[in-house]
Amino acid sequence: MTPRPGPARVALVTGASRGIGQDLARGLAAQGIAVGLLARSERSLGAVVEEIEASGGRAAAAPADVTDLAAVTLAVGRLSAALGPIDLLVNNAGMIDAEVMLWEASPEQWRSVVETNLLGSFHVSRVVLGTMVSRGGGRVVDIVSGAGARDWEVATAYSASKAALIRTVGSVHAAGFRLGLRSFAVAPGTVETAMSRSMWLHASRTAFTPVERTIDLVSAIARGELDDWSGRYLRVTHDTPESLRAHGAPGARDRTFGVIPWSPDDPNLGETLVPDER
Repeated sequence: MTPRPGPARVALVTGASRGIGQDLARGLAAQGIAVGLLARSERSLGAVVEEIEASGGRAAAAPADVTDLAAVTLAVGRLSAALGPIDLLVNNAGMIDAEVMLWEASPEQWRSVVETNLLGSFHVSRVVLGTMVSRGGGRVVDIVSGAGARDWEVATAYSASKAALIRTVGSVHAAGFRLGLRSFAVAPGTVETAMSRSMWLHASRTAFTPVERTIDLVSAIARGELDDWSGRYLRVTHDTPESLRAHGAPGARDRTFGVIPWSPDDPNLGETLVPDER
C-alpha cells in the first residue's frame, strides 16, 4: 500500500529571512506548525523567530547558504534536533538575474542564479527527502514562477532555473509517490517584494498578488488536502484550495511540464514512465 503522509507538524522554509519565505514561515506557524527557518542572515532570521514565538508559535533558525551542501546539512540537522523531523519542505530561496538578453548576460551572475535557485533547492531536498522517505513520507513545495513555464526574452538564468525546478517536482513525484512523498510546484504570482520591485518589468505595477494566496495554498498542501495534485504546477493567481478540490484529481498530463504535441500521434506527446498511482 502506498504510504499517505499525515498533516505536517514541522516545516522547513528556505529563504525565510525576508519576502515570500518570511511570510510563509509566519503563516505556517499560525497554523500550528513548528517552523525551521534557513537563510544566510542570522540576524534577520532571529527577528522572524522572535516574532513567531511572541505570537505563540514554535520556530528555530539556522543560517546557511543553500549553495553550500555541507552548511545545509549542518543547518538541517540543527533544525531537526530543535523541532523534530521535517515533514514539509518549502524550497523558496531564490534570486533573479538582470533583465537582459542571453547574449548580454553576465556569466558570473548567470551561474550564481542557477546555483542558488536550482542547485540550492537540490541541496536542501537531497538532505531532507531521504529522511522523509525513511519515516513514511512527507511533502515538498518548490516555489517556482510563470517565467519557468513560458518563454521570456530576458532573465534567462531565472527562467531556466525555474523551469528546471518544475521538472524536478515531477521527477520527485515519479520517484517518491509510492514511498509517501508528495511534491508540488507553486508559482506565487507577482508578490510585492524587494526582488519584484527591483525589476523594470514591474516598475509601474500598482496591483500585486496578495501573498496570503500563497500561504493559503501551501497551508492546504501541508494539511494533505491537495495530495491529488502532487507532481503538478500550481498558480496562486488562478488556483485556490477550493478550486483545486472542486476540479477533482487531475489527468495524467494536466499541469505537467512537457512538449506540446502537434497531433495525437506526435511522439512528443510523451509517455508516463512511472504509473501514476494517486
